[in-house]
Amino acid sequence: MIYLTQLIYIKEGQENTFHQFEAIAIPIISKYNGRLLLRIRPASDEIIEKNIESPYEVHLVEFQKDSDFESFKLDEERKRFLHLKEQSIRSVLLIKGTQV
Repeated sequence: MIYLTQLIYIKEGQENTFHQFEAIAIPIISKYNGRLLLRIRPASDEIIEKNIESPYEVHLVEFQKDSDFESFKLDEERKRFLHLKEQSIRSVLLIKGTQV
C-alpha cells in the first residue's frame, strides 16, 4: 500500500473550477485500487505552527501499489478535464509514503 499526501494550492478566485475538477477526479480513484482517506480544508485558526504557506486543501489517498497510481494519472476521463486542474491549481506538494 502506498500513501500520497497532497498539499494543494489554488489560484485566487478559482475555487469553483477546482471543485469541478475534484468532482470528476476523486470518484475515479476507486477505479484504480485507490481510496481517498482524508480531504481537509484547514482554517487558519486551526493551524498550531507553520513554516510554509497554508494549502487550500490537504488530501490523503491510498493506492494498492505505485502502478495503480500511475494508471489513475493516465485515466482518459480524468485527462479530458485536466484543463480545469491547470486553470485552478497553482501548485501541489506531493508527499509519498508507506505505513510504518
